[in-house]
Amino acid sequence: MADIFTKQKRSEVMSKIRGKNTKPELAVFRELRIRAIYFQKHYRKAPGSPDIALPKKKIAIFIDGDFWHGYRFGTWRHRLSSDYWVRKIERNRARDIRNFRRLRRNDWVVFRVWEHQIQKEFDMTIEKIVAVLSSG
Repeated sequence: MADIFTKQKRSEVMSKIRGKNTKPELAVFRELRIRAIYFQKHYRKAPGSPDIALPKKKIAIFIDGDFWHGYRFGTWRHRLSSDYWVRKIERNRARDIRNFRRLRRNDWVVFRVWEHQIQKEFDMTIEKIVAVLSSG
């Protein structure tokens, strides 16, 4: 299936997709600051650069987009229009697994939050994040 956009327009559209400080991340960051919970954003010294990290307690939280990180990928991968996207998401998922394992081997507590959880169950998701951050 051909792309509906020109190469220039597709490039423009893709350039607007953020890797950091996405809307779900900003909502979580804002709520944690309101609760006076201090954390490191996008902590580059840990594998995978966790979106939220407490380095001294070795706690890492990832806020992952449903599409880019392949939430229930097996159920919708057949709808992707090209092998490029299948490979891209499979590589992202493999990288996530590698980073999670490396963190756990180094005694980090790793917690993943999905984009849809923040959008649909914001308060409950925040409570889970606060519980994880308080556990250390």
